[in-house]
Amino acid sequence: MDYIESLFNRNFLEYASYVIRDRAIPDIEDGLKPVQRRILHTLFEMDDGRMHKVASVVGECMKIHPHGDQSIASALVVLANKEIFIEKQGNFGNLLTGDSAAASRYIECRIRPFAKKILLNPAITNYVPSYDGRKKEPVTFRAKLPLVLILGAEGIAVGMSTKILPHNIREVIEAEKNCLTGKPFRLYPDFPTGGEIDVSDYGDGMGKVTVRAKLDVSDPKRIVITEIPFGCTSESVLASVENAAKAGRIKISDGGINDYTKDKANIEIKLQRGVYAQDVVDALYAFTECEQSVSCNLLVIKDNLPALMTVSEVIRDNSRRLLKILKDELEDEKRTLADRLHMRTLERIFIEERIYKSIESMKTAEGVIRAVLKGFVPFAAELVRAVTEEDVDRLLKIPIRRISLYDINKNRQEVEDIKARIKEINRLLKNLTAYAVSVLDGILELLPPELTERKTRIASFSKIDVKEAAGRDLPLRYDGTSGYLGTAVTGGRELLRVSPYDRILILRRNGVYTVTDVPDKLFVDKGLWYAGFSEKDVLSKVLFTVVYRDTNTGYPYIKRCRIEGYILNRDYLIVPDSAEILCVSTKPKFSFTVLYEPKPRVKKCSEIFRAQDYPEKGLKTLGIKLSSRKAVAVAAGEAGDSSVPAAEKKENAAAAGKTRASASAAAAVRTTTAKKAAKAKPSAAASAPAEKTGPVKRGGGLKAAAAGIRLKDEKAKKG
Repeated sequence: MDYIESLFNRNFLEYASYVIRDRAIPDIEDGLKPVQRRILHTLFEMDDGRMHKVASVVGECMKIHPHGDQSIASALVVLANKEIFIEKQGNFGNLLTGDSAAASRYIECRIRPFAKKILLNPAITNYVPSYDGRKKEPVTFRAKLPLVLILGAEGIAVGMSTKILPHNIREVIEAEKNCLTGKPFRLYPDFPTGGEIDVSDYGDGMGKVTVRAKLDVSDPKRIVITEIPFGCTSESVLASVENAAKAGRIKISDGGINDYTKDKANIEIKLQRGVYAQDVVDALYAFTECEQSVSCNLLVIKDNLPALMTVSEVIRDNSRRLLKILKDELEDEKRTLADRLHMRTLERIFIEERIYKSIESMKTAEGVIRAVLKGFVPFAAELVRAVTEEDVDRLLKIPIRRISLYDINKNRQEVEDIKARIKEINRLLKNLTAYAVSVLDGILELLPPELTERKTRIASFSKIDVKEAAGRDLPLRYDGTSGYLGTAVTGGRELLRVSPYDRILILRRNGVYTVTDVPDKLFVDKGLWYAGFSEKDVLSKVLFTVVYRDTNTGYPYIKRCRIEGYILNRDYLIVPDSAEILCVSTKPKFSFTVLYEPKPRVKKCSEIFRAQDYPEKGLKTLGIKLSSRKAVAVAAGEAGDSSVPAAEKKENAAAAGKTRASASAAAAVRTTTAKKAAKAKPSAAASAPAEKTGPVKRGGGLKAAAAGIRLKDEKAKKG
């Protein structure tokens, strides 16, 4: 088991290290991933000034890249579309439309001279054997610019990921110049697709930027998208607009979306009658890909380890590295010039002083070398360094013809030029910062205008309220027959006009209330007291008046409260669990009638109350008892109850009407029975018709009242 654990740990670490360093994360030295570095190295090796088939480049690159041809071809196309290092010919796809490139055998490319200026210097570049040991490849290029910011990068490794946004190359160079001279600098992303960005939430390479498409609304009945957000294509933007239109969030005419994108984005949206461009702009930003939020995570490989950095740190790091690169280049050039000066001096002395004559009598190679070395002894003060046997070998290889045609004046001029250049190098080494700034200026001059022009405009966006942009134009319907509520319900009655982003409060017949997102179709059972918006500022203004009956005692209660706090999709009770709701209203002032259970010799079977006479209480408190008599129902007074849905009001009115009819029947029974009892003789048969009257049989709640009247009559007869 210990062996398996150690094996797993070792293999996992090797795999993770490989993916992080050799696949997904770019190196801060040159801003390239390994496959990109190998592609550029291959193009440097193949460069002869002519175009090469991409398939041929891929084949050569496979000699140093241990992966398939498709991954190399895809990486080459992406790198070529950056338009910085690779000159392309043929169909390399379209960043705006998302069209893929043609097959690698049909397209061609070559390295740009600019890439050599920025990256290539074999003398100071460290090379290592390739994966099979047959070839050499650079560990990293000695890049003079922070390419990790210019190119951008995105990759997912084991336990980490990177997303570096591209920046404008001219702005990056200017920032590096400011860093070298001690001036402040600030960089913001620049996207090849254009558009506008809000950098309010962007912090030096961290955070996020909000990217918007550029919209042309000069025609009030048409919107043209002329630039699209970074990471989107015209096809994906068009699809998002179509989906928003199908969802009812944007009103466009039938077939009113057309994509004319080629070299520039051009998506045309035609609007419906009565809808104007300015009214749709916010909805496009809110519900389509016309606005995107792009997060950043500047993770790079630094000193063979992953490191999280900021844009400023990358600029400062590259500025220090640029000084080191320029110093190494100058010192390497100085060494090369010193060697040339030494050889030119040896050649001049060797030919001018006829030292070659001294070797004519020598019989052996050792004797020849000794003779030449001895001939240079008198001129040691003129030499750059001591003469070696290698120097002698090079002198002896000079052909006789060259000696006879030797131009001493040309040699002296070349020596003077070399000395002047060495003097200039020494001066530059003492003023490296100024030299670095001049090098950056020279790089700027090499860039074509289309690469240096900023494509993405920096702006400040006002935050769009998605709810306001959506508009409340969806009907929320309730079908009392089926018990379903929602925007997809076809039957029943319309309660509200809502948007997909609204939340509503539902109060069911049993006193349970819930706050939920606007449903497509939700079963709420048959019977609904209330449905309304649940925003706190709206709900806090709604005063609920609930009249309910305690099912244990039958006594009526009134409760006036507000619902101000809730948890989404959680059920709450507005009244005690043992209560039956008789009436719900949201009007601050209204009157209502409580209908009581009829009792013998009690003429008053109903009572009118005014809701405003009772105080508002907390949501969790009990109601105030209205009466000690058993309540049957509640009938609305003159004020009515507009909060109850229409279907529910009909049911309540029918129930109240039935109760009132039952109460009237009970009163009629009492009157008729009393009259007959006064006129009749004291016999049991006289009360029989009263017991069988029609009104007594109607309404199950009157049987007890009729029985009570019968007992009273019998007692009266006995008395």
